[in-house]
Amino acid sequence: MDAKDCLTALLTEWDCVLLCLTPQQCLISYSNWSASVCSPDRQSVDSLTVSTFHALLVGIFCLHILMFDDPVNEDPVWGDPTLVKTNVAITTGYLISDLLLIFYYWKAIGDKFFVVHHLAALYAYYYVLGHGMLPYFANFRLLAEFSTPCVNQRWFFEVLGYPKSSRPNMANGVAMAVVFFMVRIAVMPVYYSRMYAVYGTEAFYLVPWGGRVAWIGSSICLDIMNVMWMHKIARGCYRVLQSARKSKSCAPQENGKMD
Repeated sequence: MDAKDCLTALLTEWDCVLLCLTPQQCLISYSNWSASVCSPDRQSVDSLTVSTFHALLVGIFCLHILMFDDPVNEDPVWGDPTLVKTNVAITTGYLISDLLLIFYYWKAIGDKFFVVHHLAALYAYYYVLGHGMLPYFANFRLLAEFSTPCVNQRWFFEVLGYPKSSRPNMANGVAMAVVFFMVRIAVMPVYYSRMYAVYGTEAFYLVPWGGRVAWIGSSICLDIMNVMWMHKIARGCYRVLQSARKSKSCAPQENGKMD
């Protein structure tokens, strides 16, 4: 990677930081309902709003690449990574901006787990931005961002005081379970079948050991976590729906006929 490419990558990432920071001010400062949120939760609302915006932007771009970027789909390891680099750079910018927010508002929203997660992701993205390798797999992992808006919306409902049995909360819970399963669980066979097809090929052995660890190791760890989270989400969704059904069946009949 020469100096010109390095400078271009850094400028792109900084542009993405600004891209992620600007909507935060626009969407939060002028939001009517967010003004009523108590100050301890305000920074979390800010962060989650930007997270939702980023997830939708990156997710749509990810689908576009999977559907129309033939060089990446035909050569998942060394295909032309131009569009994927742009998408990964957007995510890199978001992660950097989120880290800055976490450190600045550490007392309110500080979380060591998120710091470790963000740093690990930035390490993996280095191989895409710095070496242009594994573009298909890097982009494919970003499909998971489609589940983020529903996860964030659940927290928004909690801040606004919506009970778990409310219709908006239940609808969001069902949508979250369905979308989470589709973009994180159901796609696993597709992802690992492409990985298996590449394993042992000449293109595979051209990837340095650090790249293989960031690719295979992180994928397995993330998907183990995804399965655990899917189980937790499904159980929570089932309990809320069962509770709502019982409450509805125990409600008095409007026709006045009582046993």
